[in-house]
Amino acid sequence: MYFSKSHEWIQVNGDIGTVGITDYAQKELGEIVFVELPKVGQEVKMDQETSILESTKAASDVYSPVSGKVVEINEELKKNPAAVNKAAESEGWLFKLKLSNRQELDGLMNHEKYTQMNSKVGF
Repeated sequence: MYFSKSHEWIQVNGDIGTVGITDYAQKELGEIVFVELPKVGQEVKMDQETSILESTKAASDVYSPVSGKVVEINEELKKNPAAVNKAAESEGWLFKLKLSNRQELDGLMNHEKYTQMNSKVGF
């Protein structure tokens, strides 16, 4: 699993990456009440806004950690957006994409580096 500085994660299996927000991010957002997901077939670039999560506290943009083409969205979140709160780094995933540039993964952090980054800024 790879992590971005803006608190997204990606789990890669072959050339397909599953994307979501980190557990830290969902805790900061609070109870998620609405999820706007990208469209299947949409081409996204690394660091491009792809989704919006609305919580009882605020709305937050979600950025794609890598470039690719959206191949699937988590339809369950339309009915149950709070699933992100229950399992942000597993069943609460947002979308899957076919990677267009695997080398972009090199710019992301592993779990240890992500944890260190958060501890340095007081998270």
